Amino acid sequence: MRRWVVAAAAVTAIGLSGCGLFGGPRPASSSAVTGTTQTGIASWYGPGFHGNPTSSGEIFDQDELTAAHQTLPLGTRVAVTNMENGRSVEVRVNDRGPFVDGRIIDLSHAAARSLGMIGPGTAPVRLEVLGQRNARTETAAFALQVGAFADPRNAEQLKASLEKRFAYVRVATLKGEQGCYYRVRVGRFARRVDAVEIARTITPLGLPTVIVEDPGP
Repeated sequence: MRRWVVAAAAVTAIGLSGCGLFGGPRPASSSAVTGTTQTGIASWYGPGFHGNPTSSGEIFDQDELTAAHQTLPLGTRVAVTNMENGRSVEVRVNDRGPFVDGRIIDLSHAAARSLGMIGPGTAPVRLEVLGQRNARTETAAFALQVGAFADPRNAEQLKASLEKRFAYVRVATLKGEQGCYYRVRVGRFARRVDAVEIARTITPLGLPTVIVEDPGP
């Protein structure tokens, strides 16, 4: 069973930990209505749970864009926006939790890094349900996502900066019921290993780089 990773002391974190240890998981909803929103506090979990099974049965990978939610169906895609800095990230729900009052979602390390909340440990966020995960098509490839914003100006500024060093940079727009999310992506690779190689040249720039499946423009 995974536990919360929060900015509080370890003893406190263990005492508040969830996923069934204290009262059991709450029932999941049978459907997720696209466009539904929720606001509250997000937390994140990572190294201590990397490689452990999630509620969906898949193995938790802290470097994937995933999250735990109390009630959304497993497989639901959710846009999470950090209301303190405007950064956004799309995650897939594959686990249950958190079960601490006031917390609405528990993010993977990669998702938390994209939102700029690793240091604080928590952040006020807005969630928007995007729907169920689409099956990957044969033409899907990989890209490096280095930022996601609710404000298109921030995305365009980052794109312009990256274009000075990288050949293929673009802003991939994701439309939701509550607005648009602007994701800055570098490259498009048929193999994940090729994306990893380029990611090593981007991470030293201090950007929250994650590898994502990319169906194209």
